[in-house]
Amino acid sequence: MFETLLSLPVNTSEHGSKVDEFIIYIHYLMGFLFVIWMAYFVYVLWRFRASKQPKADHVGAKSHASTWLEGFVALVEAVLLVGFAIPLWASVVDKAPSGEGTNTVRVMAQQFGWNFMYPGPDQTFGAQDLELVTADNKFGRVMEDEAGQDDFFTLNDLRIPANIPTVFQISSLDVIHSFKVIALRVCQDAIPGMSIPTWCVPLKEGRYQINCAQLCGNGHSAMTQGFLTVESPEDFDTWVAGKAEESAGDTGGFE
Repeated sequence: MFETLLSLPVNTSEHGSKVDEFIIYIHYLMGFLFVIWMAYFVYVLWRFRASKQPKADHVGAKSHASTWLEGFVALVEAVLLVGFAIPLWASVVDKAPSGEGTNTVRVMAQQFGWNFMYPGPDQTFGAQDLELVTADNKFGRVMEDEAGQDDFFTLNDLRIPANIPTVFQISSLDVIHSFKVIALRVCQDAIPGMSIPTWCVPLKEGRYQINCAQLCGNGHSAMTQGFLTVESPEDFDTWVAGKAEESAGDTGGFE
């Protein structure tokens, strides 16, 4: 409904409808304010036109109506913030799922592309230390950890299973980027030296573009070469098994 109302981009995540709903409410408030203030502006032009008010009145308005109106607008904004924005933020950022039944992908942004790391068929990442990050070890892998032997990597190719919670652990190799997938209603800054989680439950299979929502250099536009593919859990498991075997021994040192 919300996509049609404002011609919003396709939504493919479970929480996306709440994001779209919040956007609609913001537009309702802005539309209301636009009509009210424009009506008041026209009234003032007519009421205080030079032909009726040849001499300026330096006393100004004596009514407190504008104060009450401003208070009402502030109250509505507080309701949107406390009642919608903060709970939505908390559910998407502060309450990321974990454990069995959760898919996790590590995301490492760089100028100018997206590196992705998967835990392999055992669904267990090897140890990671961001102080070990180099051009040849972009995720800071502790190479001696046996749990990471089946971990594998992709460049600009992110795949996740439909209807399964997916957590993105987001970081950056160089400057601040911002991992944004409009179809998932996900947007999270990628900051060097930090691993920041965000998550979603994708609902619709398909292929969607990944954007960088932070100006990150002269090649910023090249960050759109990354794509997300949402596929069935069966197809995803088959892909994971094949990539793990194909990428055995890879450190993730993409160019």
